[in-house]
Order: sequence, then structure tokens, then C-alpha cells
Amino acid sequence: MRPLLLTALLAVPALASAQDQPDLPPPQVVSEPESQTGVSLTIYNAGGQPQPVPYYRGSMPQEMPRGFAVVREVRPVTLQGGLNRLRFEGVAAQIEPATLALSSRTAPGTVAVLEQNYQYDLIGTQSVLDAAVGERVRLVRRLGDEVEVVAGVLISQPNQGRVIRLDDGRVLVDPEGSIELMEMPDGLVSRPSLLWQLDAARAGQHDLEVSYLTNGIGWEADYVAVLAADDATIDLQGWVTLDNQSGATFREAQLQLMAGEVRRVQPQPVPTRGYMMEDAMMRVEAAAAMPEEESFFEYHLYTFDRPTTLRQREQKQLTLLQADEVGVRRRLIFDGSGQYFPFRRPNRRPGAGGSTDELSAAVVVELTNSEANNMGMPLPQGTVRLYQADRRGNLQFLGEDRIEHTARNEEVRLYVGDAFDVVGTRRQVAQRNLGERVREVTFEVEVRNR
Repeated sequence: MRPLLLTALLAVPALASAQDQPDLPPPQVVSEPESQTGVSLTIYNAGGQPQPVPYYRGSMPQEMPRGFAVVREVRPVTLQGGLNRLRFEGVAAQIEPATLALSSRTAPGTVAVLEQNYQYDLIGTQSVLDAAVGERVRLVRRLGDEVEVVAGVLISQPNQGRVIRLDDGRVLVDPEGSIELMEMPDGLVSRPSLLWQLDAARAGQHDLEVSYLTNGIGWEADYVAVLAADDATIDLQGWVTLDNQSGATFREAQLQLMAGEVRRVQPQPVPTRGYMMEDAMMRVEAAAAMPEEESFFEYHLYTFDRPTTLRQREQKQLTLLQADEVGVRRRLIFDGSGQYFPFRRPNRRPGAGGSTDELSAAVVVELTNSEANNMGMPLPQGTVRLYQADRRGNLQFLGEDRIEHTARNEEVRLYVGDAFDVVGTRRQVAQRNLGERVREVTFEVEVRNR
């Protein structure tokens, strides 16, 4: 009877333990950006004025490009039925987490997000020690020819000064030496990540499509125009300059650009993220073909036919358009009243005796953006730079001007500089009152061509 009784007594606690054991959280699945099977970007060149980029360790404060982007990624992830924990690593550091959308391409409607956390406290010397305040550490330092190793608790960090309370009761303030931690503090990540709790109605592999808005990425159009010797035509080349300071690299991305004033609600301040920025780079790529342009809603969408890689802290240029022998008109405009070019700061020179001011004539180049004039493509806002070859064949810079978004068949007027030899004066010569609130003023304008 004793062996049987002993077996029964041992079985009862085992059954009770199995019933009382709490449900363990599901293991965490990690999705790395290297696993993505597709990525696409739609970059907007509007949506707010440039803002200062938060301070990143290892870099100087900079200016974030005006604009934002829609990022779309597809990654294969294996999920179990029911509750899952997924760490989605490598998202843009300037992400707006509230704009995220997630769906399963494999089985639409079977994956739901229950909870989302955005983690951007990246692993680094400062962040690790900041997170270790209150934890046990070891201090290794050299005293003369000997190496001393002491243990204690890190009780303060650099903002108030580093302080370590040793096990023997001593307190070290700003001690020299290296600090060793017993383990990595919780909550730090190697790259910005989204941590999700997902509910999957279907177990197995899912191709998850994730899309979100990110700041810190924008584009600008730049145009190079070479004026013919007879001043009658130009050869125009348009470039798209992409600027990526979003905190992520997008490899082999399908690229689209949206031109237009897309309204956005007041942008929220971007939190400071401590990670090392890479060195800024400039790359130039010539597209195999011009982008396809289409009207989209009340804006214009430009789609490039081949993927491109846009690295973090990189500026890249792609060909936007090429137009040869575009007819232009060169004008000299004397704007004495300042109404024709209200933004212009004219070149004023003292006149004889200093009684009047001489005003140089503005040099203006005009063209029609029409198919008949070898153009006819909606022109995104940007800077046009004008060149012309001298008699030795050397291209010389003639000036530049900025254009706004310009539709087909509209006129483009470029104010590129002030004439050297054409000057004029505008002065008031008479005035008479015609009533209490009405008066007549007479001006005299004299233009001289030297």
C-alpha cells in the first residue's frame, strides 16, 4: 500500500500546479528590415515649413527638409493563432506612429493590432548608463601601475554629474575609469522599432504590409537652363533632389513624388532620439527614363519606373525632365515703382548730385510651358539656374530664380539679375489735391541705355 499511497500523494500537487499556473505571454517575434520583400515611397514637397532636426549624438543640429513621405513595407512574418508579440525593427526615426496601418496580404482581415508601442531609446554609451541609474555596476580604473575594480550602485548620471555609491560606503563623484554593467538595461533598442500585440485569426506565415507617414524627408525640383548664343532658345534639364533625414534607409524602393500644396494639421514636435547619424552624402543618378506624370486629385504625381536606394542622411538627384530648344524671350524691365517685382531688391546707385537714385533694369527671361514650345509638363516648384557659353565655349552663370508650381500652358518668368548698362530714374514732379481723399501725382521716368 505504501508505494501506491506515495504515488497518489505526489500526483495531487502536480495536478494543482498545472491548474494554477498563469498563462505565459507569447514569445516575441522580431522582424528586421533586411527581411522586407518590397518597399515604396511617396514623397511630398509640401506640408509645413522646415523645422530644426532634434539633436543627435555625434552630429550638429541641422534643418529638416520641408516635406514628408508615405512609407509602405512588406515583410514575411510567422504568427501563431491568437495573441502575438511582434517587434518591427528599423522604422524611420521621424515616424508619426498614429498614422500607421497594418494588414495581411496573405489573409486580409485576419490580423488586428491590439496595442502598439514606439521605442526609440537607442543603445549607446549615454542611453545605457542613463537607463542603469539605480543598478549595480563595477568601476574599473587605473591607480598608478595597478588596476582597481570596485562595485557599487550608480545613483546619478551626467546632468547632475556621475555619482557611484560603493559597497564600502564611499561615494565617488565623477570618477575616471570604465563602468561595467551586470546586464543590459531593459527598454533599449538597437534601432527605432514598433512593438505590437497582434491578434491573428490564422496561424502561419503572413506577408504583412505596413504603411505610415514620416517626417524628415522631402524633395525639391532644380532646373539647369543653358541659353543659346542668340538668346532665343534654351536647353532645359530638370532634376529632383531628394533629401533623407528620416532616420531610416530605404533600399530598392519604388519611388513616387507628389507635387502640390497638401494641407496638414499643425505638425507635432518630433521627440529627441539619440542615435548616431551617418555622414551626409550626395549621389546623382540619371533615370533610365523620365518619370511618368499624372494628375492625381488636385495634385500631380510623378512615378519613376525603376527602384532606387535612398540612404539615411543622403541627398540624391534624379532626372525629372529634358527639353531642348525651348523658345524664350529676353526682356529688360524698368520697375521704378516696385510693383512688377514686389519681392525684388533693386540695384540702386546714387545719381548726379545725389538728388535722385538710379535704378538698374531687371533682366527677365520668359517662356511658355506648352507642347508647341517643346515643354508642356507640369513644373514642380524649384530653382531655375541660367547659364550661357562665352566665346571660348565656357559656361558662365547668368543668374537664378525660383518658380512656383506651374501648370501646362502657363507663362514662366525668370528674374535673373540687373542690367549693367541700362539704368533709369523715377521721380515725382507734381502733385495736386482733387478732394479730401483724392490726389493726382505726376512722375517722370527716364531710362538710359549706355
